[in-house]
Amino acid sequence: MAGWPGAGGQPHYPDRVHKTLGQRDPAAAFPLAHGRDDADERRQANRAVAVSAIGLGATGLVELLLALVTGSVGLLGDAIHNLSDVSTSAVVFLGFRLSRRPPTDRYPYGLERAEDLAGVGIAVVIWASAAFAGFESVRKLIHHGPTAHVAAGIAAAVLGILGNLLVAWYKRRVGKRINSATLLADARHSWLDALSSAGALAGLVAVAFGQPWGDPVAGLAVTAFICHVGYGVTTDVVHRLADGVDPEIIATAETAAGSVPGVIHAHARARWTGRTLRVEIEGWVDPDLPAKGADAIGRQVADRLSDQLPEAGSFTWTTRAAPA
Repeated sequence: MAGWPGAGGQPHYPDRVHKTLGQRDPAAAFPLAHGRDDADERRQANRAVAVSAIGLGATGLVELLLALVTGSVGLLGDAIHNLSDVSTSAVVFLGFRLSRRPPTDRYPYGLERAEDLAGVGIAVVIWASAAFAGFESVRKLIHHGPTAHVAAGIAAAVLGILGNLLVAWYKRRVGKRINSATLLADARHSWLDALSSAGALAGLVAVAFGQPWGDPVAGLAVTAFICHVGYGVTTDVVHRLADGVDPEIIATAETAAGSVPGVIHAHARARWTGRTLRVEIEGWVDPDLPAKGADAIGRQVADRLSDQLPEAGSFTWTTRAAPA
């Protein structure tokens, strides 16, 4: 089809170039066969964040109240950690909200990376919680502070274990379903919080058996758990922000492209932006192949990629002329 006359008599194809709010989207020319209901995934994520915040908020407040009554630093550290989870839930919610914004001239990929940046906020809160819990535990260990109403403290620690396990299970279930690294990191955080609650419980049981050092030692154990969580979450977040991916993704993408007739050689790259796996493939083809034929090969590669790498959410195809 002939193009419309444009400036300088050159052909102009206003309807042939796909644009998203003024920005060219190379992936639109090679759509993947599968798709996902992004709006539904965001609703699921927001629901998971809200439910977990309510559950952990209630658990943390009960623990905090009884920690003040009993004087248990192990229980105090666990309570502060649970309440910090409410603030991380707010950070995650903000990340999901920002990621909904469409591409602009300044942000041509949109703000999907906001979900990954929310993980930075989670890591900061975790490390701050570790510093506070460690300080209070060392202070009580040095000054031999008392612990009272041990039975009530034990009940609060058990509540902390159950509350964190339920919240972790729910967030992990939703995170795996919608492939959200941030939600999965938050779920891991909550699961290990259950272990920190168990540490607080162990310390209170030791106090009940006449070992007053049990509570501050348990507080230090809780601090160690928090640091472990912080290290894991920080590592995952840095991996995402540095565009790290599983090498198997690259190998699968190149194999899928190389299996398409007409592709002489293929080189792939990939990265995550939020919950979207963006795959870019350069394919070397016959140098005499017209552009229309090269695009047709690209669409075949997209179909093959959909079958072999279903987690891919965006695909960009670039044609290269193979050496003569």
